[in-house]
Amino acid sequence: MRLTTTLAMLLSLLLLGADAAAQPRTRTLVFGRSADATFLDPAKFLDNESAMVIENVFDGLVRYADDSTRIEPALAEAWSVSENGLAYTFRLRRGVSFHDGSPMNAQAAQFSLLRKIDPAHPYFRSQFSKMDPSLGGVRAVEATSEHSLRITLKAPDPLFLNSLARHSCYIVSPAAVRAAGDGFDKLPVGTGPFALESWIKGERIILKANPRHFSGAPKIDTLVFKVVPDPEVRLLELRAGSIQAMDGLTPGQLGEVRRNSALTLDGKPGMNVGYLAMNTEHAPLDNPLVRRAIAHAINRPVLVKSIFQGMATQALTLVPPNMPGHDAKAPDTAYDPTQARRLLRQAGLAQGFETTLWAMPVSRPYMPQPDKIARFIQENLAAVGIRARIVTHDWATYLTKAYSGEHDLCLLGWISTGDAGEMLEHLLDRDNAVKPHASNISFFRDQRVHDLLAQAKATASPKAREELLAQVQEIAALELPLLPLAHASQFLARAKNVQGIVNHQSGVIRFAKASIR
Repeated sequence: MRLTTTLAMLLSLLLLGADAAAQPRTRTLVFGRSADATFLDPAKFLDNESAMVIENVFDGLVRYADDSTRIEPALAEAWSVSENGLAYTFRLRRGVSFHDGSPMNAQAAQFSLLRKIDPAHPYFRSQFSKMDPSLGGVRAVEATSEHSLRITLKAPDPLFLNSLARHSCYIVSPAAVRAAGDGFDKLPVGTGPFALESWIKGERIILKANPRHFSGAPKIDTLVFKVVPDPEVRLLELRAGSIQAMDGLTPGQLGEVRRNSALTLDGKPGMNVGYLAMNTEHAPLDNPLVRRAIAHAINRPVLVKSIFQGMATQALTLVPPNMPGHDAKAPDTAYDPTQARRLLRQAGLAQGFETTLWAMPVSRPYMPQPDKIARFIQENLAAVGIRARIVTHDWATYLTKAYSGEHDLCLLGWISTGDAGEMLEHLLDRDNAVKPHASNISFFRDQRVHDLLAQAKATASPKAREELLAQVQEIAALELPLLPLAHASQFLARAKNVQGIVNHQSGVIRFAKASIR
C-alpha cells in the first residue's frame, strides 16, 4: 500500500513538473524545507527557519560576506571607530526605503536598536535582548544627522560589528512596527531584497522581489518558502520540478542527488552543533553524576557514523573545530556503559530511573534525522537502566516548551555566526537561562562560566580570549549540562538550472543573487 501511494505521488509530481515545463517561463523559485518559520521579527526569532526568511527580507547596518564571516557594508556604506574603541559612527546609504515606502535613515536605525535594549522604548520587549547579550554593552544610540548614526559602548568590544551583522540586529520599519505593534512578527517590513507578500502558516511564505534594493533588483520575481516535512517527498518534488531547491537532506539522499544529472549538491562545513540538553532544574538531572552517567552511556562515535553517515563529525565541545576558540584539549566523556552504571549507583540510582527524551519533529542542519538519533539514545540509555520516553511536538510548540524548560532531556542545536563566545554565551550563560525565552535550555547557572564569558567579551587579545573560552569549554565538559553530539556539514540540493543561491556557513540561505536559466 505504501509503495502504491509513493508511486502515485511520484507520477502526480512528474505530471506537475511536465505541466510546469509547458507553461511560459516564470521567475519563481520555490524552496522546500522541513518546517515553517515561527516569528519574522528580527528582534524576536530564536530558530533558523525564521532566520532564513529574515535574511532575505531585512538588512543590517553591516553584514557577513557571502563566502565568509568577514564584515562588509550593508545599510551603512562606511563607518569609523574612535581611538578608545567606544564610539562607532556609521554613514548610512542615501535613498534607501523600507518596503512600505518609508525612509530608511538614522532615526529608523536608532528606533530599531533601542527597541531591543531600552526598557523606556515604547516597543521594547524583554525577550528581544535574548538574541544579543552583547548589546547590553551599548551606552547610547544617537542619530547625529539624517544619515549618520553613532553607537557608544560602555567598554570596548572587538566583536561589536559581528553583533550588528546578526539577524537580530537587522533594521525594521518604525512605521510598520507602530502600525502592527506585537503583530509585526507576522507582518515584517524591512529594506531587504524581498518583501513579504503572504504567509500561510504551516504551508508557505511568499516573498516578492524588491526592485529598489540598494544592491540591485533580484534576478527572480518571487521566492516561495514551502513547508514539506517529509524529506523523501521534498526530494520527489525537486526531481519533479515543483520545487527548485531544498535543504534538510538525509544521508541516504546525498548519493541520489549526486547521481541525478539534473540536480546539483552544494555542501560545506557548518558552524553548528547538535546536542543533548539535560535540564539541570529537574531531578535527578540536577546531579552531575547522573549527567556524566548519561554521557558515558551514549555511544557517540557509532551514533555519528551510523546515522550521519559522513554528513558530520563527532563533537568534542560545543564549539566546532573550524571556528576560532575551539578547545581541542577539553576532556571527553568516552562511551563506557560500565562506568555509567557505576555513576548511577554512586548517585543512589542503582535501579536507574524514568525520564523523557524530547526529539525534534523536523530535520535541522545540525541533526537531519532527530527521530533516529532519539531512538539510538533511548536504546543506549535503556542498556544502563535509564528508561527514556520519547516526546515530540510540532516545531513551534517544541521550541516554546523547550525555551520554557518543560523537558528533561532535549535534542536541539545551535548554528553560530562564527564567534565561539557568542555560541557559549547563548548555550551556557546563566543570563540566557531565563524562562520563557531561554537559549540556555539546560538552565545551567554557573558563576565561573558567567565570569569567564564576561572577561572574554571585554578582552581585546584574541589569544587571551581563546584561553578564557577554553576554560568555559572545560567546565562544560566536566559539568555536562549539554552533551555535544555532532558538527554537521550543510547540504543544499538544487536543480542544475538554478544558480546563485548562497548557502552561507552561518546556516542561512541567501537568494538575492539566485537565478533560473
